Amino acid sequence: MQRTITARARERAADGGTNRWVVLFVLCVSLLLVALDATILHVAVPSLTEDLRPSSTALLWIVDAYPLICASLLILFGTLGDRVGRRRVLLLGYALFGVASAVAALATEPGVLIAARALLGVGGAMIMPATLSILRTVFPDRRERATAIGIWTATAAIGAATGPVLGGFLVENYWWGSVFLINIPLMALILPLGRRLLPESRGATDGPWDVLGALMAAAGVLGCVLGVKRAGAGEPLLALPTAGPLLLGAGLLVLFVRRQKRRPHPLIDMRLFSRAAFTTSVGCIVIGMLALVGLELIAVQYLQLVLGLSPLETGLRLLPLTFAAMAAGATGSYTLRRIGPRRMVGWGFVLTAGAVLLLTFMGQDDRPLLLTVGFVLLGFGLQTTLFSAYESMLSEAPQRSAGGAAAIGETSYQLGAGMGIALLGSVMNAAYAPGLAAVPGVPAEASSAASNSLGEAYKVADQLGGTAGEALHQAARHAFVNGLHITLCVSAVLLLIGAVMARRLPRVMECPAEPDESCDSYEVHESYESRQPATSCEPIEAREPIETRESIEVREPAEAREAAEPRVPATREAIEPAGSGRPAH
Repeated sequence: MQRTITARARERAADGGTNRWVVLFVLCVSLLLVALDATILHVAVPSLTEDLRPSSTALLWIVDAYPLICASLLILFGTLGDRVGRRRVLLLGYALFGVASAVAALATEPGVLIAARALLGVGGAMIMPATLSILRTVFPDRRERATAIGIWTATAAIGAATGPVLGGFLVENYWWGSVFLINIPLMALILPLGRRLLPESRGATDGPWDVLGALMAAAGVLGCVLGVKRAGAGEPLLALPTAGPLLLGAGLLVLFVRRQKRRPHPLIDMRLFSRAAFTTSVGCIVIGMLALVGLELIAVQYLQLVLGLSPLETGLRLLPLTFAAMAAGATGSYTLRRIGPRRMVGWGFVLTAGAVLLLTFMGQDDRPLLLTVGFVLLGFGLQTTLFSAYESMLSEAPQRSAGGAAAIGETSYQLGAGMGIALLGSVMNAAYAPGLAAVPGVPAEASSAASNSLGEAYKVADQLGGTAGEALHQAARHAFVNGLHITLCVSAVLLLIGAVMARRLPRVMECPAEPDESCDSYEVHESYESRQPATSCEPIEAREPIETRESIEVREPAEAREAAEPRVPATREAIEPAGSGRPAH
């Protein structure tokens, strides 16, 4: 086969190879801002409540509007980016995120802040799947892509863990709006950088975009996440405000799946779920996030309410988890090539379960060394698991479906987080409440109020005062620690279930035998894909690059038509000259 690359194609290919790590930097900064915004507000809630005086319902929506809207729109914007351009959707998300941050920082009414948080969710839904799908495009080589995904997942962990620390510092030194104001200069910097440096890419563009299907997916995910969050807040599962959205959302998602199976050009290719590695990776992401978010929430309550640490001190205590996650992301690519996805995800879950069981030795007294070791093992184990699961999921999906696959991964991330709060929170409440049923000298009404949460128990104890108040205070601390131990054991069981699930993943990190079928739908970066079959991602020798779209477009029309026709070479040498291999990046 003739292999001609024009001067323009060579220049663009070289530029793409040189700048792909700069592109990764821009994508990671984008993800960092989105991850920060998911947790940075939590420590500002008391100050915000004192200033705006929102009702309990309004306060709930101030906190939940961002993750609810973001989770529900991930599939919509992920698949839209495949159609109209991922870079275009990402840049629009940048602009919307900056504007919404300014509105939130200057809000003087609860309703305005809720609307601004919802707009932040829309911007986050535009940014998150686009970063992962562009990463899939810019790094066609799986070995380099594994390194990039390791950095990407570590950035998400850094943002989630740094949020409480940064938020605590800002609230203690400035006003609550500063937690939003820091987004504006960063977005003002990254918007022109992204416009200049990020490549445009598209996926499958055959047939019309399924608007109705996208709206069904958004409403279905919104209902499920809302129901799960209400259950996590302690509302009865069978109550209408909880069961209604949950059942409606589940029904819409079932109809969405059936609709996608019938359509000739679906938003999401449901055949992806017939691949064991893809489905298992998604399940591992859900279980990993279920454990991480639920444990972080309970750990924050333990550090603040049992040990009496300030929000800033609490954030600093969680930093070892962040540093361990960074180390896991930095070494993830090397580890994945050496031991393969199956053992990496499985042993990551086992290590995390061991860390969780180690934390059961926590008591009512502060044990900094134990907490540090437990958080380091927890961060390293979970980040190892999430990295390998994301890499396997993304590598199983063809490039033309990268936006949809990224949206599925991010939706699984959000659902896992919501389920973690609901499930582990319910276990915690069920284990905590019985410990306050019969405290000597405490009236039944006071015991009932104190059983809602440890913070509520402290308020009731202060109101009672005297011996009864002190007895309630001690009983509540003891019941919380006991409930924490039970919750950690349940979490360890879930993590071990994840380790068993990981046995369905591939034993080795396999490279694709053929280039993506959609290599003509995005920039020239995919021209480096190899046609040589391989069973692992060990380095192989460089070989002549495959012909690019640009080299076909600049020929005479007749030659272009001839080049577009499939050819069957008589011998292997017609495809691969002797001594050829993969081109160096």
